Amino acid sequence: MLFESEVGDKSSLRERVFKSIREAILKGEYKAGDVLRETIIAKELNVSRTPVREAIRQLELEGLVYSIPNKETVVSGVSEEDVHDIFLIRSRLEGVAAKKAAECITQEEIKEIEEVLELTRFYAQKGDVTRIGELDHRFHDLIYIAAKSKIMKQVLSDFHTYVQKTRIASIGVPGRIEGLLKEHTAIFEAIKAQNGKEAEKLMNQHIRKVSKNMHITDE
Repeated sequence: MLFESEVGDKSSLRERVFKSIREAILKGEYKAGDVLRETIIAKELNVSRTPVREAIRQLELEGLVYSIPNKETVVSGVSEEDVHDIFLIRSRLEGVAAKKAAECITQEEIKEIEEVLELTRFYAQKGDVTRIGELDHRFHDLIYIAAKSKIMKQVLSDFHTYVQKTRIASIGVPGRIEGLLKEHTAIFEAIKAQNGKEAEKLMNQHIRKVSKNMHITDE
């Protein structure tokens, strides 16, 4: 991905550089142990080293990279323990988000989720795991938005992004696409009916099923 030179909103540029590098790490394009070189990344993104350096500092705060003093920056990535912890937290919070969404979702938000489910059905017939993974991300993100909690949305969106590589792998498990679609549809119907208790229960069950598919459990 090439970014235009630093013209205009510098904070926006820093954020785009940060997200680009983070996405490359989470997708496995940069693997654990890889060295991040500012000059190479800056050239690839068509920016100066300054926003790259700032992005790397932010990535270090998130624990995705670590620096060896006076030497280099190394990718630490997301470990199996990190994934376990993320799903443990998600299993507690996602149900709350679904419950809140059921209490205050708008008609426009309902329509957006319906469109995502229609697209999921379409790509399920084609067995397109990558596209379904993207739609899975969008489905959950729309629920976070409908919950009307900026803090919850930020936390859960980040967690969902951090395990995207593992999630997509789990979608490829035989029968999982059909299961995911069925679970998403049930959650949506509960939210649409403004049944917060049912939406919370179904979402918690959904997250547990996802974690078990990836052999992650908090039991």
